[in-house]
Amino acid sequence: MDTFKILQRLSETAGPSGREEAIAAVIEELWRPYVAEFSRDRVGNLIAVRRGSGEEPRRRILLAAHMDEIALIVSEVVSHNGNGFLRVTNVGGVDKRHLYGQLVTVHGRKSLPGVIGSLPAFMLPPDKRNKPFDFETLVVDVGLTLAEVEELVDVGDFVSFRQPLRKLLHGRVAGKALDNRASVAAVTICLKQLSQREHSWDVIAVATSQEETRLLGAFTSAWSQRPDAAVAIDVTFGKGPGANEDGTFELNGGPVLDIGPNVNPGMYRALKKAADRLEMKVHDGTHSRGSGTDAFGLQIAREGIPTGLVSIPLRYMHTMVETIAQKDVKRAGRLLAEFITGLDDEFLDKMAKEMMER
Repeated sequence: MDTFKILQRLSETAGPSGREEAIAAVIEELWRPYVAEFSRDRVGNLIAVRRGSGEEPRRRILLAAHMDEIALIVSEVVSHNGNGFLRVTNVGGVDKRHLYGQLVTVHGRKSLPGVIGSLPAFMLPPDKRNKPFDFETLVVDVGLTLAEVEELVDVGDFVSFRQPLRKLLHGRVAGKALDNRASVAAVTICLKQLSQREHSWDVIAVATSQEETRLLGAFTSAWSQRPDAAVAIDVTFGKGPGANEDGTFELNGGPVLDIGPNVNPGMYRALKKAADRLEMKVHDGTHSRGSGTDAFGLQIAREGIPTGLVSIPLRYMHTMVETIAQKDVKRAGRLLAEFITGLDDEFLDKMAKEMMER
């Protein structure tokens, strides 16, 4: 399995939060050899089921990796000398400092390539100079007349970033949407490994929708699928210049296992034991309130679901040059597969008993 090619397809495919159809189709193609059935629900989740070998009714583990990405949305069509330009605003946590000069695709009645531009600083009003560009000073230019723009684009159309995935040295890659396509790639690796190993529990792999805006896909898939346990797979902050404090992790240093209010201690310990069996180096992450990931949506569904959280270190989060180490993606996939093969019929009872004894 060529990890770079998988990451490249996933990263370069558009999937704004709320319009994930294109990326869902790519993920379905990647997962198809390893699962028994697919479905898509009302909010756009892609749900894949891999059957376990245990006697029915089997326990079910849900793996959630969100497939949506930060993006923009058209807020206004403006004109200048008969040409059409687009004002936009954010979808999810877009950092405005990184927008000027970006290449984009406008998802109108057909896909339109465009650029994000603005007046040079010396032509801006004095109170706007030497400050980050904002949505009032930026426009998307698709090179069309006002009449053509009005025919092809409506207010509310999504705009995605257009950026190739680039290879860096030492197995690192940089591009857009690696939050969270890196984790989708890890789930793909996990499913392939499980196809070569026996596992008792059914595995429900979910590429969740709209995590960047409301954790919607985690809430709905956990509710509808009724798993016995769940693991969210996401990215976390990578170390780098100015980001060496606690809560950041080295690229190529292995997956991060979170512990905190959104994580069941028994799930954390089971993931840790799986890493020990693999002699895999992992790191401990913590969250003091909500984790900001699908783990929250999974954990509180229905009567409550024992949930774990596995993260991949990533630099420059929510930019168009997000950077990861490919080995961390592979390790996360192997860790998930090892954890799942270790699940048996007594797992939940043992976990509950351990919590009562502490």
